[in-house]
Amino acid sequence: MSGIYFLFPTLLAILFSFLVVRGAAVALMMTGMEKKKARFQALSAFSGTGFTTKEAEFVVNHPQRRKIVTWLIIFGNAGIVTVIVAATSSMATSRGYQLPINIVVLAVGIFLIYKIATYKKFTRYWEKFIENKLIKSPVFEEATTEDLLHFLEGYGLVKKIVGVKSGLIGKTLVKSHLREKGAVVLGIEREKSWIPVPKASEVIKRGDRLVVYGPLNALKDILKQ
Repeated sequence: MSGIYFLFPTLLAILFSFLVVRGAAVALMMTGMEKKKARFQALSAFSGTGFTTKEAEFVVNHPQRRKIVTWLIIFGNAGIVTVIVAATSSMATSRGYQLPINIVVLAVGIFLIYKIATYKKFTRYWEKFIENKLIKSPVFEEATTEDLLHFLEGYGLVKKIVGVKSGLIGKTLVKSHLREKGAVVLGIEREKSWIPVPKASEVIKRGDRLVVYGPLNALKDILKQ
């Protein structure tokens, strides 16, 4: 029965791997990444399957995400090696009837871990626990403006100067339809004054300099107006 004792490290490594991937996904989400994308990125980094060029840019150009993925790769390599070594040792040291018993124990153990991994109450508790721990961490206390505004994910910030021929002159912000394009006017520079978070009823005047945030494709259209 000596072979069966090697199965416990195997099952613990699998459970640990699940917890690490889930925790890392929460950490990635806290950097502003979408939930589905964060979970996929965490699993990809841990398993070593890699990313596409575009996905890699989201990680490499972001210091917090880069650290998270780096640790995932390290833990992933260690965890996978542990699982392979432990499982192989278990099978290699099994004799006679022990081999089918070990296979059954391994299969049952993996099934139970799967049930735990898909049990919503447990996963929610674990994710909330990780989130509370990370919130208190100094790593997530500070973020650059670029990180907060997600500039690397297709969003940007521009200053639109309202020229003489601009179709925006005389229109209120709500009638300018900028919001419908996904763009938000964060402020208006008017002569020597600054209007922060202007109201929807604010009328755009010639010479105004609009500070606009939104998707890059929408910003390009706005700059042409």
